Amino acid sequence: MGAYILRRLLLIIPTLIGIMVVNFTLTQFVPGGPIEQIAAQVQGAGDVFSNISGAGAGADTGVVEGYEGARGLPPEFIAQLEKEFGFDKPPLQRFLSMMGNYLTFDFGTSWFRSISVIDLVVEKMPVSITLGLWSTLLAYLISIPLGIRKATRDGTRFDTWTSAVIIMAYAIPAFLFAVLLMVLFAGGSYWQIFPLRGLTSDNFADLSLWGKIKDYAWHATLPVIASTISSFATLTLLTKNSFLDEINKQYVMTARAKGLTEGRVLYGHVFRNAMLIVIAGFPAMFLGVFFGASILIETIFSLDGLGRLGFEAAVQRDYPVIFGTLYVFGLMSLVVGLLSDMMYVFVDPRIDFESRAG
Repeated sequence: MGAYILRRLLLIIPTLIGIMVVNFTLTQFVPGGPIEQIAAQVQGAGDVFSNISGAGAGADTGVVEGYEGARGLPPEFIAQLEKEFGFDKPPLQRFLSMMGNYLTFDFGTSWFRSISVIDLVVEKMPVSITLGLWSTLLAYLISIPLGIRKATRDGTRFDTWTSAVIIMAYAIPAFLFAVLLMVLFAGGSYWQIFPLRGLTSDNFADLSLWGKIKDYAWHATLPVIASTISSFATLTLLTKNSFLDEINKQYVMTARAKGLTEGRVLYGHVFRNAMLIVIAGFPAMFLGVFFGASILIETIFSLDGLGRLGFEAAVQRDYPVIFGTLYVFGLMSLVVGLLSDMMYVFVDPRIDFESRAG
């Protein structure tokens, strides 16, 4: 296992570099860079999108022959902006310099917020962790018992109508379900039970410990439910199919023939083998919820998290934030993939990735 882990760790480096190369290259052809953004603001045009309708490939992120949104501004001012942002250097030199800094986790400072990227990510992280962690835990708490119940009652009316509900839940986009929850329970056309926005109340600091817990749960209920909808459906069907596959194996028939109760057979023998893929997939599922619908959910519920940060950085062309967060999240995804494999071995020591790799 040690050699396999070492190979996976070494593979992280070229994979991460490849991710950064592809995304850095793509930005060279995206119209409306940060200089256009600032030029549009200086000219009072709002933002860059009001000036890039005819920009084409000439308004990229490097040094170009004039900027569409910068017409009427002194060339000296544009040259100063290029130098300040480092666009007076060739793209390859900028990329190598950026990756050299990223190896030491120096992600620079946001161009439009005057705060380091690390501090910005740390500031927004709690909101996204709230959505990712609680949504994943809620999905597991609902899906595992429901999946086991569906497996033991396969083909019954219970299995049929719950499958219909699960398929409907999977088909509903998270953002659409979030809007529905707001209309029903957040002061829309029906009941005003939960708050409309934010993760805490304005007087959160003045509340007692128990009051803070209740206030936090009160605000987090709707966003967490909205984030859980699709992952809950997938996990339920995965649990059911895993149990069905194990129930039909020979060792289960042997255990029943020995006179063991159905509960002992199910939870003493089947559970560990059936839950292997479900438990081992926890890190990847958490990361999927963490990044999946976070942009729309955070925007709908006015939550200031990483998803909303990424969207605003993309709109503003705040490249230090875009590439810094991309590097961190890409590294996290690769590490989580390795952790998922290690979880498989922890749950079932019979799995040997080294022999498979050989």
